[in-house]
Amino acid sequence: MSEILEQTAFLEDVISGLQSKTKRISSKYFYDHIGSEIFQQIMDMEEYYLPSCEKSILENKAKNIVGAINSDTVQVLELGAGDGTKTSILLEKFMELGKEVAYFPMDISADILKFNQKYLAEQLPQLPVTPIVGDYHRTLTEFPQKNGTKLILFLGSNIGNFNKDEALSFLKFVKGCMKSGDYFLLAADLKKNPKQILNAYNDPAGLTKQFNMNLLERINRELNGNFDLNYFDHYATYNPLDGLAQSFLVSLQKQEITIEGNPFQFEKYEVIHTEISKKYDATELRQLMETAGFKSKEMYYDPNNWYTLALGEAQ
Repeated sequence: MSEILEQTAFLEDVISGLQSKTKRISSKYFYDHIGSEIFQQIMDMEEYYLPSCEKSILENKAKNIVGAINSDTVQVLELGAGDGTKTSILLEKFMELGKEVAYFPMDISADILKFNQKYLAEQLPQLPVTPIVGDYHRTLTEFPQKNGTKLILFLGSNIGNFNKDEALSFLKFVKGCMKSGDYFLLAADLKKNPKQILNAYNDPAGLTKQFNMNLLERINRELNGNFDLNYFDHYATYNPLDGLAQSFLVSLQKQEITIEGNPFQFEKYEVIHTEISKKYDATELRQLMETAGFKSKEMYYDPNNWYTLALGEAQ
């Protein structure tokens, strides 16, 4: 997607979201260069347990995951691949066990895919890597059918950013791009002590607040907005009944904001909904995958059972 098209989509989505009855801005717009740098710091926080849980599963269970893939020739397609550092653990195990494997990282960011390809060329020089730039909703449907088995990865617990209907729709979309006997590896954060979850999205050092507030600064920088960050605050919640962690930006006074000349009225304490992060239990995650058309093969856990990688086979 060209930079002009990206900016047009950003503007249209922001205007549409702020015109909604409940104001909202998609969390996908967190990740400009500043937001991405802040998120790297968040991933290093002790409170943000998710990356270390996922890495521990890959380090301890990669052999089991590879062994469950009933094929000697595997194309690994990763949706929203990022830098590839964690995925390399799994890819290396495929190679160690003598599988013929090729890797196709898909991401909307060309820059992160350049890093991904360079990193894997250094770590696994014999691995064929074909980066695919673009929205995976498009690139996955255009991926050619090849000999061997596909393994589609959706890591980082990004399934949590969808509500229940969206998650099912997404999994059905992925299933529609697969043939019988292909595999899907899905990462999900699990329900646990509510205080622990809330701390991950509202840390004492304020990095998660900074991450959310940067969204308003990005609108100011790129869309000629005039948000005054002194008049907004960050608020996070977690409901252990439905497993939803949610983030909001709160208007601290009645005010008018303009974005590219478009006015938006805020009442005092009105919120902008910025993110959901759904936490699952094992039963509902297995039901979600089976409803979407996957046979549940195995669920792999970190030592604390805080996080899982769920393997499904397309039927």
